[in-house]
Amino acid sequence: MAEETVPEPGSASGSASSGRTVEECEDMIRRSLRTPMVKFLREHMEKAGCPIGDNFIKAVNCDRKMAGGYATGLGIIVCSNHMNIQDDVNQVVIHELIHAYDECRAANLDWSNCAHHACAEIRAGHLSGDCHYKRELLRGYMKIRGHEQECVRRRVMKSLGSNPYCSEAASRDAMEAVWDVCYNDTQPFDRAP
Repeated sequence: MAEETVPEPGSASGSASSGRTVEECEDMIRRSLRTPMVKFLREHMEKAGCPIGDNFIKAVNCDRKMAGGYATGLGIIVCSNHMNIQDDVNQVVIHELIHAYDECRAANLDWSNCAHHACAEIRAGHLSGDCHYKRELLRGYMKIRGHEQECVRRRVMKSLGSNPYCSEAASRDAMEAVWDVCYNDTQPFDRAP
């Protein structure tokens, strides 16, 4: 399962709030489905032969400290108890839809393979806007030059840290081995949004 971590402390949405109810989060997911980026990704999933059903994205309460995740055959979950604002939900949905798109177009994606997982996280971090400089500033990362790639690398390592098949060294090696190819692969976009 690919997981999206909870917003980092110091972010506008990383407050101590207990999040939203499942019902509130479901409403936020419905609003998210109307955003241009989510519409674009859903259209391209369908074009790639993987249409998304009504129950593909679900709001749930999560025991683990994560914002959401994608699991093969199950779809996307958004952890309502870790969501505070609409932008949180939008980011999780976009990030996880990029994972779903990757799995759709690469029939052999193996989440237990550190290189596959690293590539999926590089693409999702780079293409989703997770590492936009405004988000990074809100998280307390003030670097102006090179912030986006540094952020993607940090978040890839954080995600691979939850993969029981990938040690820290294996994760770092996998990320470096696939970095150029995966970072520059912007499909289904013409260029990174």
